[in-house]
Amino acid sequence: MWVWTAAFFLLGLSLGRCTQKEKLSNRMEIPAADFYEKLQFGKIMFVYFEHQVSPAISLFLVEMEKSAEVLQDYGVLVGKVNCQTEMVPTYCTEERLQHTAFLFRGGKEFLSFDLDTIFDVNSIVAEVLFAILREEVKYVHTDADLLAMERTARGKKDIVLSYVQSLGTQEHRSIMETAYVYGSKHQFILITGGPVLKQLGVNESSRSSGVWFLHCRVSAGLPAPTASERCPSTRMRRALSTLSLHSFLQLMEAPLVVRPPPSPPFPLTCAALKCFSRRQSEVDVDPSSVPPPQFPYQLTPQVFLFSRPATEHLDRDAATALAWRLRGVALVLLVHRQSPAVKTPEEFNAAYRLPEKSSEVKYLTSHSLDEVSDILDQEDEEDEEEEEEEEDESQFGKLDDEVAASVFENRGNPMDLDSITHLTSENFHTEVASSRLTVVLFYLKWDAVSMAFLSSFIEVAEKLAESEVDDVQMSAVDCGEWTDLCAAQPGAPVPFQPITEFPSVVLLRPQESPQYYKYMLGSEALHRFIVQSRAAAPVRLSSQEEVMSFLQEVPRGALAGNKPDRVLGLFGTQTEASTFLEAAKSLRGEVLSGLLTDGPAEKWAAAHGLDLPAVLAFPYWRTPAHPSVLPASSCAAELLAHVRTAMLHPMPELTVENLPSFLSLGKALLLLFVGEEEDEIGRRQNQELLEEMRRVVEVGGARAEPYLACWIHLGRTPAGMSVLGSYLGYMPPLPALVLAHLPTGEEVYRYPADSVVAASSVLQWLQRIQDGAEPPAGMLGADSWPPSADFYDFLKVMEAQEPPTPADEEEELEEEDSYGEEPVTDGSPDLTPRIHSEL
Repeated sequence: MWVWTAAFFLLGLSLGRCTQKEKLSNRMEIPAADFYEKLQFGKIMFVYFEHQVSPAISLFLVEMEKSAEVLQDYGVLVGKVNCQTEMVPTYCTEERLQHTAFLFRGGKEFLSFDLDTIFDVNSIVAEVLFAILREEVKYVHTDADLLAMERTARGKKDIVLSYVQSLGTQEHRSIMETAYVYGSKHQFILITGGPVLKQLGVNESSRSSGVWFLHCRVSAGLPAPTASERCPSTRMRRALSTLSLHSFLQLMEAPLVVRPPPSPPFPLTCAALKCFSRRQSEVDVDPSSVPPPQFPYQLTPQVFLFSRPATEHLDRDAATALAWRLRGVALVLLVHRQSPAVKTPEEFNAAYRLPEKSSEVKYLTSHSLDEVSDILDQEDEEDEEEEEEEEDESQFGKLDDEVAASVFENRGNPMDLDSITHLTSENFHTEVASSRLTVVLFYLKWDAVSMAFLSSFIEVAEKLAESEVDDVQMSAVDCGEWTDLCAAQPGAPVPFQPITEFPSVVLLRPQESPQYYKYMLGSEALHRFIVQSRAAAPVRLSSQEEVMSFLQEVPRGALAGNKPDRVLGLFGTQTEASTFLEAAKSLRGEVLSGLLTDGPAEKWAAAHGLDLPAVLAFPYWRTPAHPSVLPASSCAAELLAHVRTAMLHPMPELTVENLPSFLSLGKALLLLFVGEEEDEIGRRQNQELLEEMRRVVEVGGARAEPYLACWIHLGRTPAGMSVLGSYLGYMPPLPALVLAHLPTGEEVYRYPADSVVAASSVLQWLQRIQDGAEPPAGMLGADSWPPSADFYDFLKVMEAQEPPTPADEEEELEEEDSYGEEPVTDGSPDLTPRIHSEL
């Protein structure tokens, strides 16, 4: 009865929705009086209080309306209160709440959700059910937490352990919907990574979600785990969905050795089934006479083992052992040969039937349980390969990464190439010689990153043309067509080294060495680099007026708000400036450099209390009146390091573009995550937090030196939410202060959420971490970048094609010899029970 009730609930949620869909928009609007009435009666409500509708809010309301169709089946009323016409105190009077939705339960506010975390119907349904099912679905962070849960459930409940990469996804929703039905029967546990995943033997970089069934109750054929043992587990092999999870849980409840139901045209009576326990049965008919499995096992293979009277007890043990090994994969039945209805030849001792292919039963002679298990694994792998091939064909453009997906989706929109010049072996030298600065993109048409960056390159060319920058020629070379030009073959008079990375950007000037672009492959970064590369390196200055103009003027063609960093060299003579000249050449495009020598340099130095020689750094974030005086340098490399260090902001805002440069410093990140400000109060609060973090650097002095204090604004850099979630395995409330990327380990520490962010408290917290008195809140994942698809794993393909070594051949011969010595009695399978556990 439970099977049919659960199945009809999960599979029939959408029945009757079509007739109600037209009324949903009207039902979404809840008058204030109705809100108070339903609140008084303890109705579970998911409510948004609408203040002003922005484009982002409009998108949320569309998804919220979709979720109303789903959540009504779980007894949750979804609606909105229009605060412009209905006034609900607190919720309608505080503007800061317009980016928040609320869950009410038991006559009071139960939980609030930031709209950033409930962005579509899947995330809304998942998060609301997650909140309602707090007791049924637990969230564990460490393996010790999981072990404690196992000990609590031992002998009482089985555990369903689920892993999803992030919350709010389709997989998360499937788990919550299933937990709503099965929550009273099993204990559900949810993880999003961390130590528990490593304990399960799963690589955290894996993109696929997973479900494990932990057998913590006493089961027939398996002794209850002792206090020191882990509950044995079975992993679900199918992709995670509501239907596959329901079928998997039903398989976990099925008898180990299944009793097939009577079904015409082969009725099985009690005489045909000799029942000896709830979880085991014997069938006295031929496998071909046993009907295929009925709902909910109709997609599950059947495995038949034949038993002889002389080895009946051992055959039962073998069937139980095989059933545990194939738990969740196949149904095992035991066939008695002493029955006259069994006509199978004596040479066969096992058989199997696969679902959806045919009702044919295949017979085999097996010498061990491994052979039977391997055959099913091979069949399963063939099915998966067929599904993967179909998926590869339909989603080939999405397999590499987001860049490849973007290029594939926009393949039908041809790019406007009129704004760039196409260079070939014939016109290359003429075009380069005719322009003061030629920016060349070397690309491959079949490379996704090249094609994505080509679009950004064209965008930069169009912006330069709009700014009337006429001394820069934007050009491109298709290296798939002009291989001789890109390879810079010997004898070819090209002013650059062979191009080995794609895409590559090279800046060429007549009679000068090439300049290579090595920064972000984005339009803004490339535009800034080209504009700043137009200036000489360094700019020769001869008067105080020219110096002031150099320090204050914005380069022509620069984007609004892009202020360049500047460095000024003051030297008594030209010969003293050789180190500075070399460094300025390396900084071209990155920093604007100016040079002042002789008498004007002496006057400038005297007016500002400086001794010659001197190098002054003017970061964009500091006023020209307060430059940094750099220490004396004996070589260009040392001066470069001083300049780049001086340009670093004392409390930088991390973005996708600048994060790699800050990570390259090798310092631990003392990273503050702040949310988007909703009003002036929010802006002031964020500003106060940043000021307090600056005080950490100032007050800490040498103690703060090992750390880079920085911050991420999640409104401007939404990718920061994924970063924070990967650090801790969950999304904490904001603001959140974490310490990560320690040179000594992979630990991630979180500043206590109940403590105010104050300089003295933060420094004490850092000291506790150094003393080992603060436990980590998470771990960084291994730096693993596996191929996104099997056919991209070229190393694996090459290894598979390598001929076997003599050592490998010798090992295979030893395995064959040991296999040949395996005893076989009366064609019966290997009787040694092998309990399968993945924990």
